[in-house]
Amino acid sequence: MTWSYLPHTAEDRAEMLAAIGVKSAEELYADIPASIRLPRALNLPAPLSEAEVAKKFAKLAAANANLQEYACFLGAGAYDHFIPSTVDFVLSRSEFYTAYTQYQPEISQGYLQALWEYQSLICEITGMPVANASMYDGGTAIAEAAVLSCHALRRKEILVARSVHPNYRTVLNTYAKDFDFTVKEIAFENGVTPVAALNKVLSKNTACVIIQNPNFFGSLEDVKALADATHTAGAYYVSVADPIALAILEAPGKLGADIVVGEGQSLGLPTAFGGPYLGFMAVTAKLMRKMPGRIIGETVDVDGKRGFVLTLQAREQHIRREKATSNICSNEALCALAAAVYLATVGKTGYVKIAEQCLQKAHYAYDALVKGGAKPAFTAPFFQEFVIRPKAGTAIATVNKQLLGQKMIGGLDLGKYYPELAGQMLVCVTENRTRAEIDRFVKALEVM
Repeated sequence: MTWSYLPHTAEDRAEMLAAIGVKSAEELYADIPASIRLPRALNLPAPLSEAEVAKKFAKLAAANANLQEYACFLGAGAYDHFIPSTVDFVLSRSEFYTAYTQYQPEISQGYLQALWEYQSLICEITGMPVANASMYDGGTAIAEAAVLSCHALRRKEILVARSVHPNYRTVLNTYAKDFDFTVKEIAFENGVTPVAALNKVLSKNTACVIIQNPNFFGSLEDVKALADATHTAGAYYVSVADPIALAILEAPGKLGADIVVGEGQSLGLPTAFGGPYLGFMAVTAKLMRKMPGRIIGETVDVDGKRGFVLTLQAREQHIRREKATSNICSNEALCALAAAVYLATVGKTGYVKIAEQCLQKAHYAYDALVKGGAKPAFTAPFFQEFVIRPKAGTAIATVNKQLLGQKMIGGLDLGKYYPELAGQMLVCVTENRTRAEIDRFVKALEVM
């Protein structure tokens, strides 16, 4: 038995077989019934040279509708923002090119400092005193925030706005099932969550209220009013934030949030067909020791020199399982580093300008689409995403297929997640979209 796709010679195979005391590879499978073995060679193509393989994969890759060639108006949790070259340059350095945990911090000072910087930046943009480093992604960050809240308050009810990302709510329900927590959804009106709707389901059993801002529809929620209502029931307010929007919106920590979580993909990570992404979490000082993951701390050594340590390690690989706050067993250190490098590269001024461009371009597109006959779904203020119904009432799948033919990626068909919004499209406009691209998108929708 030989395999052309493995680099071993016949002599290599004979030597390995002799070392383990068998005469052929078939003897290794003697205990497997012949009836379930494949009696023929695998149906694989003939071997290729490196140059031929490179050409083949280049041809396959060309079939993808990539964001370098297509104008993207699709967001819904994964956003096409510009990534400075500095980010990839730093990530590619050998001393950083690993996502593994720093079990020996005394020889990982560079990485620990980078993660400490990341934590500091997350605290600054969220208005919270403590952040960890880091979570898997936005969905699991929300779920971990809910688990933290339930354990801290010894309550079992979780309230989540229906305007929170549908995928995030699915992850939340998965977590809640195993903990025997109850998840209830809060209705939305005009694209936002009314305080009255929250008060209808809020109770003394509620551990936390989870609200996304800007929410899945791109609309801006009244964070202060919702947080105040949450606190009247003694529950924790979990704010799900867009890190780019935080450049121009008031920090959730200053509006009463107890926990701030979100997806950090916008901070220097490509859309990358769905990952890996980065979940961030920041909490009040009161909840610091209940936070999952790890916290990097700054200290001094015996000589008084600045150093960094793993201050809190509340995961099961570091402490007894029954004492762990979470069973997360890896981390997103490389993605967290990308976020830190991105924020440091764009700086305070650039950070604000990016958010302002997203806001202004999205509103330019919205106004042009409405003027061209599209119907707005909501009148609530929005950041970089909004919901419209194309004027002709054509099925969104058909609209998006036609847009692809013009090298544009259309918005999300909301009917998949919200049946009452069938025929409506969630459109996203980031700073990467040019006026010419927006005008082309508007014109294409006008004639459909």
